[in-house]
Amino acid sequence: MQRAPRGTMSRRGWALFLAMSVIWGVPYLLIKVSVEELSPVLVVFGRCVLGAALLLPWVIARGWLRPALRHWRALLLFTGLEMAGPWLLLSYAEQSLSSSLTGLLVAAVPFVAALAGRLVGEEDRLTPARLLGMGLGVVGIALLLGLDIEGAQLLPIVAVGLVIIGYATGPLVVSRALPEVPGAAASAIALTVASVVYAPFAVPRLDEVGEASAAALVSLAALGVVCTALAMALFFALIREVGPQRALVITFLNPAVAVVLGVLLLGESFTLGLAVGLPLILLGCVLATRRSPARTHRSELTDVDAAVP
Repeated sequence: MQRAPRGTMSRRGWALFLAMSVIWGVPYLLIKVSVEELSPVLVVFGRCVLGAALLLPWVIARGWLRPALRHWRALLLFTGLEMAGPWLLLSYAEQSLSSSLTGLLVAAVPFVAALAGRLVGEEDRLTPARLLGMGLGVVGIALLLGLDIEGAQLLPIVAVGLVIIGYATGPLVVSRALPEVPGAAASAIALTVASVVYAPFAVPRLDEVGEASAAALVSLAALGVVCTALAMALFFALIREVGPQRALVITFLNPAVAVVLGVLLLGESFTLGLAVGLPLILLGCVLATRRSPARTHRSELTDVDAAVP
């Protein structure tokens, strides 16, 4: 496969980037609609079961399952950081937080990822521009919370903070410990494990499904099919195409999608905190995740051909 020149993204990279920016801007809306009528643990269980049901048969048919299971320790870690923990925490948080505020808070992921990458040696030195970006990110989040947190409980904010840590470190597991595992295989295994973990807590609540509205059920189905099965497969391909740090730049656009959908479809307010905090956080994340010109492009180090078609 012909790679894009160093420092640029290929057409495949841009296509994956734009697709993921939209696909993962939608879950905040779908989660908000779902948790109005379904318990958080049931929402997570449902999206994991649907995702696993779609991906696992395909992975088995392609003969990818057994080779992927050799990396079971890394897969368990990825499952906890990227799925089992964050999805439950998001569902819990959105019982009280708006979908737009939640999406904007998660925009801090690249900021935390820059720090995590630095600690494990994945990133370049902290240049003045990157330090400035981190500072702007902190200011943006502080303004957002200071202007919009009135009436919000502390625990949901803490829950989103833990989600940010999980989302920031999950891609590092992919790039460092799962470079040879097809994305669909890793996703299928992780979703299956998460389904098993949550089954004892979710199955006794299945009666909620029969009482839920069509809107809640359609939202849950879309979470499982589009925002889980399809999204996780594409996310692995994106990480291998552009590297873990650039892959997380999708969170620059995710909040914009979340805010627009929340305002247009759920009637959420476009507050002063969103207006002031969003530009600062986005600018800060862009600066904080800048790469040195001398840094070898990550996509030159891994082959994505076997990942996801």
